[in-house]
Amino acid sequence: MRFTKPFWDGIADGSITLAFRRWARPTVVAGRPYRTGGGRIEVLSVEPTERAAIDEKAAGQAGHASLAELLDFLDRSDRADLPLYRIEFKRLDEPDPRQELANDNQLDGEAVAEISARLDRLDKASRFGPWTRATLGLIAEHPERRAPDLAEMMGRETKPFKLDVRKLKNLGLTESLRTGYRLSPRGQAYFGAWRRQGL
Repeated sequence: MRFTKPFWDGIADGSITLAFRRWARPTVVAGRPYRTGGGRIEVLSVEPTERAAIDEKAAGQAGHASLAELLDFLDRSDRADLPLYRIEFKRLDEPDPRQELANDNQLDGEAVAEISARLDRLDKASRFGPWTRATLGLIAEHPERRAPDLAEMMGRETKPFKLDVRKLKNLGLTESLRTGYRLSPRGQAYFGAWRRQGL
């Protein structure tokens, strides 16, 4: 679930517990965890609502300075004609499994082989052709470089490039930064082992 940067601190400290979104249909499900820029949250409920049903208290719980500010935000949306939903959530304090995976750099031969097999499958399924190791190498060489710059270096469009990097992140191999990416400890361990095997 996406929140812009001004909301991250409130999500992180637990003061923001509501969101209002206009969707053709809900894109989040109650009972499931989601990652945000302010940390992981669990969605508690997703209910259709009306603009007139929102009060000052709800606007504050959604991280807005006033009801007027929230309503202006909703009215300025390019989705202003879509149904409105009220999403209640709570901050999750337990460790993020994906971050725990990214920090695990104790890779034996079996773990390296398993990661290689998963990367091979991603390469095989790609219309672009093999990209996984080249992308890991590019990120290792250019940490914190803007995604459009990295995509251009590989001769790719930015959007599909970013989607592919997200697949590497799901394997615990990369980490997203405010600008660009870097290899995670797991990614560094894997990439080093893979390069040694290739020599």
